[in-house]
Amino acid sequence: MVLAGLIRKLGHQLAEIRERALKSILCKIEHNLICYADLIQERQLFLHLLEWFNFPSVPMKEEVLNLLSRLVKYPPAVQHLVDVGAVEFLSKLRSNVEPNLQAEIDGILDGLFLLPSEVPALSSAAYQTNQTELSKNPEILTGYFPQDKSNFQQMEVPPRPVVNQTVKCLKFSTFPWLPLTTTDRHVLSSNESSLRSSNHTLIWNTCELLKDVIMQDFPAEIFLQRPKIVQSLLSLLKLAFGGDGKHRLALQSVSCLQQLCMYLRNRLNFHRDPGFFSNKHDTVSQNSSLSYCHEARGTHHSQNPSPGSSSPRPSVVGRTGQRPRGDGQDWDAASSSGSSSHAHVNSRISVHSPLDMGHIDLPELETEDTLELQFQQLSLPQFCVSILESAVPLLRTGSRQVIIRVLELLTEDMTLIGEAISTDIWDDSSLFGIDMKEKLLLVLGALGETMCYHKSSISLEQPEVMLVHHRMAFISISLFAVRLLQTLLPVEKASEFLSEPMSTALFLLSLDMPISLEYPNIHEAVVAYLEQLNSENYSIYKRTAEAVYSIECTCNFLSDIGKEGEKNLLELVELADQALRSFSYHQHFPLIKEIISICSKIWKSAQASPLLQGESQKVLLHMLSHPLPRVKAETYHCCLEITKECLGVHNVTKPVSSLCNGIHFLLHPKVLYEISVFGIQEPESEQVNTAAKAILLYLLQGRLMMTALTWNKFIESLCPVIPILQGYADTEDPLGNCILLLSKASSDTEEMLPCTTRLKSMLRLLLVKKPSVRSLALKLLAFHLTSEEGADTKRPLIDARVLSRVTDLFIGKKPIELRLDDRRELVIKLETVEKVYEIFTSDDVDLVLRKSAAEQLAVIMQDIKMHAVVKKLCLIDKIIEYLNECVSQDGKVVECLVQPCLTLLRKVLCGDPVMRVSLSQQSSLLTVLFRVSLIFHEDCSVVTEVGALFCLLLFDEVSRMDMWSVNPSNKPSLPSVFSLPVSVFRRYHLPVHVIGHHAVSPYSIVLPLSADCLALKPVSDMLRIAWNLSWYHGSDNLLKQMNSETKTQEILDALKLSTEDILTLKITHMASGLQDCLHSIVQAATHREVRAAVTRMSFYLLNDRLSLKGCPGPCGVTLKSLAWHTALNRFLQVLPACTEDEKLLIDIIHFLNKLIKEQRKNSSLELLNWILELLLRHSANPLLDLLVLTESQAREETDDIRTAVRQQLQKELIALFDTLLLNFMEVTDRKCSELLYVFQTQLALKLLQCLKVTDAPHFYGLPSLERTLRGMANLTAFPGWSSHSPLTKPLDICVKYLSGLLEVITSFYVERGGNAMSFMGKGVTKSTILCLLHLSHEMMAQAGSLEWMSLWFLPLGSHSEEHIPTQQGLAWLIPLWVDRDPEVRFTSLGLGSALTTLETGCVALANSCQNISGGLWGTVVNILLDQSECSMVRREAAFILQNLLVIPMPTEIIKDYTWQGPCVHDEDSGLSLIGKPALQALLYHCHFYEHLNQMVKHCYLGRCMFDLNFSAFDRNSESNDLNGLDDSFKFWRAPSRTSQDRDPSSLSTSETTVAPSLGSTEFQPLVQSTTLLPEASHDQFVAQGHQESTSPRPPHDSSLSAPLPKLCVFVTPSLLSAMCSLLDNLLTIAPRDTAKAFRQAHLIELLCSIADATLIQTCVQELRALLPSSPPAEHTQAQVSFLLEYLSSLSRLLQSCLLVEPDLVIQDELVKPLITNIIGILTICTKDVLDKELISAFYHTWTHLFNLLAMLLRKAGAITLPSVTVALAKHWTAAIVL
Repeated sequence: MVLAGLIRKLGHQLAEIRERALKSILCKIEHNLICYADLIQERQLFLHLLEWFNFPSVPMKEEVLNLLSRLVKYPPAVQHLVDVGAVEFLSKLRSNVEPNLQAEIDGILDGLFLLPSEVPALSSAAYQTNQTELSKNPEILTGYFPQDKSNFQQMEVPPRPVVNQTVKCLKFSTFPWLPLTTTDRHVLSSNESSLRSSNHTLIWNTCELLKDVIMQDFPAEIFLQRPKIVQSLLSLLKLAFGGDGKHRLALQSVSCLQQLCMYLRNRLNFHRDPGFFSNKHDTVSQNSSLSYCHEARGTHHSQNPSPGSSSPRPSVVGRTGQRPRGDGQDWDAASSSGSSSHAHVNSRISVHSPLDMGHIDLPELETEDTLELQFQQLSLPQFCVSILESAVPLLRTGSRQVIIRVLELLTEDMTLIGEAISTDIWDDSSLFGIDMKEKLLLVLGALGETMCYHKSSISLEQPEVMLVHHRMAFISISLFAVRLLQTLLPVEKASEFLSEPMSTALFLLSLDMPISLEYPNIHEAVVAYLEQLNSENYSIYKRTAEAVYSIECTCNFLSDIGKEGEKNLLELVELADQALRSFSYHQHFPLIKEIISICSKIWKSAQASPLLQGESQKVLLHMLSHPLPRVKAETYHCCLEITKECLGVHNVTKPVSSLCNGIHFLLHPKVLYEISVFGIQEPESEQVNTAAKAILLYLLQGRLMMTALTWNKFIESLCPVIPILQGYADTEDPLGNCILLLSKASSDTEEMLPCTTRLKSMLRLLLVKKPSVRSLALKLLAFHLTSEEGADTKRPLIDARVLSRVTDLFIGKKPIELRLDDRRELVIKLETVEKVYEIFTSDDVDLVLRKSAAEQLAVIMQDIKMHAVVKKLCLIDKIIEYLNECVSQDGKVVECLVQPCLTLLRKVLCGDPVMRVSLSQQSSLLTVLFRVSLIFHEDCSVVTEVGALFCLLLFDEVSRMDMWSVNPSNKPSLPSVFSLPVSVFRRYHLPVHVIGHHAVSPYSIVLPLSADCLALKPVSDMLRIAWNLSWYHGSDNLLKQMNSETKTQEILDALKLSTEDILTLKITHMASGLQDCLHSIVQAATHREVRAAVTRMSFYLLNDRLSLKGCPGPCGVTLKSLAWHTALNRFLQVLPACTEDEKLLIDIIHFLNKLIKEQRKNSSLELLNWILELLLRHSANPLLDLLVLTESQAREETDDIRTAVRQQLQKELIALFDTLLLNFMEVTDRKCSELLYVFQTQLALKLLQCLKVTDAPHFYGLPSLERTLRGMANLTAFPGWSSHSPLTKPLDICVKYLSGLLEVITSFYVERGGNAMSFMGKGVTKSTILCLLHLSHEMMAQAGSLEWMSLWFLPLGSHSEEHIPTQQGLAWLIPLWVDRDPEVRFTSLGLGSALTTLETGCVALANSCQNISGGLWGTVVNILLDQSECSMVRREAAFILQNLLVIPMPTEIIKDYTWQGPCVHDEDSGLSLIGKPALQALLYHCHFYEHLNQMVKHCYLGRCMFDLNFSAFDRNSESNDLNGLDDSFKFWRAPSRTSQDRDPSSLSTSETTVAPSLGSTEFQPLVQSTTLLPEASHDQFVAQGHQESTSPRPPHDSSLSAPLPKLCVFVTPSLLSAMCSLLDNLLTIAPRDTAKAFRQAHLIELLCSIADATLIQTCVQELRALLPSSPPAEHTQAQVSFLLEYLSSLSRLLQSCLLVEPDLVIQDELVKPLITNIIGILTICTKDVLDKELISAFYHTWTHLFNLLAMLLRKAGAITLPSVTVALAKHWTAAIVL
């Protein structure tokens, strides 16, 4: 029952109750109080959830849809939803919600097709679009869909794929649906059938028509909504592999698809623009103003019912002659005039406008199965992926032209993909997501295979031209593939989804050295993906990269060594160390000698820093231990040579000098250790072995050749290594003899070794394996023992008999294991140990007990944890005492204690490295131990224990591994297990078992590449190219060397570049590649060669775009530095003589156009000057002359091929001129500017000629006309474009332009019945009205005082009525105000606002509206207050009203008065009002101020409606990476202040100038405001304000009373700016009434609340410190411009309020935040803002804000000053900086 009640409340009329009920249900689900099984049984729940969207207020849309998407997973729920008609309802709802909710609806719809369609349908929820005419008391219709619960319809659901998951992978899915007229459908159908024709010529011409006309007229989304043309174009791509010229048809298709991608991008930008957001939901378009269709009346409620909605729309009757139908297409079947009748509305004030719905029969709007069509349409992601699927296979063709064109298409497509498909696609489990994912993976796999194909083809035996082709293709395709991966696939998901072909391709790409150098950012991305994809390949790459780095270091080292002057030795040493790792590849052995020389030099100097010495020693050790035998051998050889040089016998005659300092680098324990341990016994190289021995021999025998300092240094370094060296002692070997000499005592000279060291060496010899050495050792020891102090008192006596028995004393058969235990827990208590120790040390205890205690202690000491106890008890000292006592004369008594004492001592020393070091330096202990061994020579256990102790004490130096590490730790090493170098095991007979270490050198490095890796061709190629690049220090030097004939240095064959390598480098290196192209052009003998070179240059430009983001690429930079103008001059200065010439010129101009677009942000003055001088030559001017056909050329038009080529040439020329004009916008160079002005006027005259000449009869000249008008629109956007002709006056040019343009607008609009429903001809209409808008500003500037308004008049009435005088007027303009296209509405209203800046324009426009109900005033007010209209259109309507208010108007009827103002007539009473009273009545009954209140409340300060990342200033047809501004904002600027600023109180309006689209063939309105002189002075209006009369109160029931609809309204700051200016004028005309209205509507408070200094500060901060994550700079600049414009308008309005009614402004709650915002804006720092227009806008706004602040202080200083003080204190730091 509770659930039923909640479900019932979901349908309640009060939104609050509905919302609470929904939240309650969701909460219960979340807490498992109810489950989905309960809900899916409730049929009424689904009905209420669908009807949720039919209420006026629709909160929680996302939650409702989310609940539905969860419920739709259960079959019973699907059954209920299908029964109530959810499919149709949701399909229609979809286009009325935000894009993120559209995806949710798609998921629900997918889930609904789980059940068969035969399920009987019961009552259904209808998507209610039925609209009725306004009743007497019009109902306010709000919400998405008007409620009509009884209107349930049945429907059948067609079978659909089973999908039960929400689609979450889409950023953008489908555009708002656009129904078409019969004519338009016929046009599309005709073209689609032509594309499927077998006639190649027909297909070619159809593609041309599509590009030049159809796509200019139809919104781009039409081709996705009716996808047959797109599907036909995609199928044509397959012809790329065909013969007989079929590939040309594929190229045409590619061109069409590329243009469509560009236009789709424009449309995305358009839909994103808040200024063009519209709520108009009519039969034509979601954002169309065509709301007077007869068929629509009965089924479509107006979202904003306009006054007099039953009145017919006006008829504009012009020339009635039919337009020739040369294109084979019919015009609209009916005009919008006639067939209308007045429907009487209970209204006393008849003010009707062209916005009214009329009863107009338009039979071409036949009904279509919209739902079926919508299911067939292509979503944007589907379109993008389809292009990928169809175009990627073409990249394997052998045609360079096909590949470049396909890549340009794919680049455009990739931009759309980034805006349509989210990276979440890889986690999307919906059927749609899975399908998209599979297709994308196939595409990526195909791309990988294509990359591998082109890479492998380079190495085949092919002509050079094919190698060039494959290399260029490989580079560009690789760049595209990586960018596509970056767009679609997060790196971390690569391993999960990418196929093997792409993995292989990325591996090959990672090892491509030239590409990694030329495109480093792409290389980084490749490596990142490779790391995730294939660990083995990534490991190979990393190791190869290490080798490459090592190679670079090698070459840099050799280069730096050869330089003269002071060298940075530390840097050289670091380079040398890195260089060692690539020896296995380059084997450049001279390097070794240089490194050894550097090491010798460093150690020779006494002033060398320890750091430098240490680093150089590391290098030396790495070389001595190098894994490569040849490197090691060469190193030893070089060291030997230096040793010989310093210590050789040739120096014997020289006095001892510093010459021997050269060997200091060898005199270090680590170096000698390496030589002794590994050099002498190198098993693989006899050379190393011999050299090592020779080095040691020279050192040992070189005492006489060394200074004392050097010898001492050698001996000091040698001592730690003697344990190793003595293993090589031999009486028969020179080196062995020298080693033995170290141990001998010298009587006549100073001994070589310190006493203790020598004793240890003698004892150590007893362990050597050679008996002769051991015998000699005994002799030496005998001498030592007999000469020892107190020898007579010690046992044993030394004699020959004793010595003869002990030659093999320590050569035992049972070695001791040197190993201790490390138990976790103590087994014996510490007290027990102490007691045992006391027994052992007590002299009073019997020897037997002491022996037992010693034995127990020996057992206890096996546990290393017990050692700490005995250390504190001085155990070692006691043991030594016992040993000394034993060797004394009466020591026989304690002999029983010796064996356990020795064991105890061994175990303690084994676990205590510190004690070992200490005792090893006590020669007395060593002597005692030897005597003990002699005494017990027959007791093996005692001798073995002594031998073990000798091992611990005599080899202690070499047992510590940390001593020999390259980077010894500063921290003391922890006790470790005793171990010895392996070489000690080999050379000595040890009485112990110990662990071995240093089986290989601790200094040996690991080479990055194994032999297997080096055998891989990509690896060897990379290393070979890396060596040569490093050897010659870069690509430039290398290529110069390759081109020169000088002999290169002898290097290994493996390092020499192959022909393939050289070609790869030349092509990949952009500078050399472009240079090669230009050389080919200069040397070319045929058209084909030049075209091939130009195509290659296009590849480089494309690579720039694919590899970089926004900044000028290396191609453009390189071309700046090349003398390429000369190469192209000959083609641009001579008229083409044949078709081949023209084709070549087309390619060259196309390339120039792309180049200039690439350089738009960083234009080259040299390039621009060169082109302008070329265009303005005094003699023949080929490029401009080619725009207009000569008579002879016109006669040749029968040749279709020649015609097509010439049309293409004209198209490219106009595109080039458009690009040039846009590039010159930022140029400040004086010469360049002067040339530009002349060029503009010359181009204007040429375009005028083009306008009057048509191409043959084909398509009625539409392609040429479209091109010409677009060129005109671009040109006329520049002020002063007509004023630089020496022969023609500016105004004459303007008049000619006006005549031609009016003729076009008459033919394409007026004679077609005004606002045609068909899209055909829309491109011409938009371009023409845009040109007219620009022309109006130019004529105002050039006409001066001349009267020119009449030139804009067109005749009214039919030519058949010749007896009736022809009227003149601007009535032709009015239907454009209600065109279906918001851009046309905006531009035409802009033209109206421009013309009404003159009084004659106001009068003419008002006269032209006399036959329209409501007249001019009613029409414009209705447009302004239409909340379903977009802000840009309403803004222009506000400007017109503002201008109409400038002219003084009477307060009563005055005969023969030129300007009466508005006129209101009450039919019942016969009362008429004109002028100010009529204006007040009009505003009152239109609820003007209430509407304005709603407008301010709905102000939208955001930058865009949804996020897209296109750049407005990166709009070349091949471009668009990331981050940009939509078309509508491109040239939006604050009002221009170049000449003089407006008076703040002036009532003249700012006008709107529309600049042409940047390189776009679809003209988006781009607003640029300029200030025009006021028509009336401020004083006149103040005077009128004093004469204001009270307006009569009009009746209540006027149809002017437009209810305020509750729509999704978006009002932009730019519209509010215009409203502020309008209010300013109203305040001046009727101060008291207007002020009263302000107060009642709280307008001033609301308007001030919009001002937000923080928002502007945030935007400026973003501009000052642009980060990669920041919004596009242009976008941010536009937002700031809008806000500043609003602030300027608001400040002027507030100043007027302060003059008229100060109380409106002077309120505490209003003044304080206002002043805070003013001060905040005045203290914004614009130091690092680069945009000059934006800085100008700031200055302008600051001026007005200062004026406002001054007036506030004057008018209300007491209230204002404290707020100013507080605000200034808060921003004081910023204020004083300013």
